[in-house]
Amino acid sequence: MQNEIQQQILGAMLLVLRPIARSLLRVGIGYREFAEISKTAFVEVAGKDYGLRGRPTNISRVAVMTGLTRKEVRRIREKARVGDEIGLVKLTPMGQVMHRWYTEEQFISANGMPKILHFDGDDSSFAALVKLFGGDIPPGAMRTELKRIGAIEELDSGQLKAVSRSVVGIEDHEKLISGLAHVLYPAALALAHNTAIDSDSDSWIHMSASTESVRRRDLGRIRRVSADRSAAFIESVDDFLAAYETLYESDSQGESPIAVGLGIFYFEEDKSDSDVFK
Repeated sequence: MQNEIQQQILGAMLLVLRPIARSLLRVGIGYREFAEISKTAFVEVAGKDYGLRGRPTNISRVAVMTGLTRKEVRRIREKARVGDEIGLVKLTPMGQVMHRWYTEEQFISANGMPKILHFDGDDSSFAALVKLFGGDIPPGAMRTELKRIGAIEELDSGQLKAVSRSVVGIEDHEKLISGLAHVLYPAALALAHNTAIDSDSDSWIHMSASTESVRRRDLGRIRRVSADRSAAFIESVDDFLAAYETLYESDSQGESPIAVGLGIFYFEEDKSDSDVFK
């Protein structure tokens, strides 16, 4: 029974991860970075939430709980200790190729800028660059992906020009960061709270309304009505919460404030994302 429950939870997690993967791939972030940051989250939570007598969980117990090796747990903890949870994440093949294009002597010109490269041919070609630093990714596939995210430009001559050292899509990344930080993160906090063993008497509101009876021709109207009603509701809540920003301005007790908020979520379900339950 426990295995069945875990399989259902993992199925729901897969449902959540599909649109997240879609967003991350769009801005050039692959599985390698995601896996590294996931390990960090598991090690941190296992260490902080499951210690005995107020002390952090030891490395052996964290390894048992997370399925990571003790060596890996120790590495991640050391990375966190020096404040480098994100900085040491390995580059994806795309990120590695662009990084090397800007730094390796054979691929930069006398002025220090990346050379314009022929697709293949000599040791300073794009194909050579990919062969050296792109893992097992074929040069053609690498070219397609780097063009897609705007990191390189293909000239009329067929040569390739480096446009951006970063493989993050500039037009998308701010919206993605905001959505992760201000929508998914608060929703995940509420979910974690409401599914905790001792949370039955203090549940946080976590509601949605949905139907499976909508036709595509109805979507425009539903989006407009949902946006209008959601905006009106959120504005009223925002006015209510804003009052607290001045209520305690002269508070002499010095009690530390905490952040609270309320979110509402509208979604349109892609059936291809939910077939895991069938």
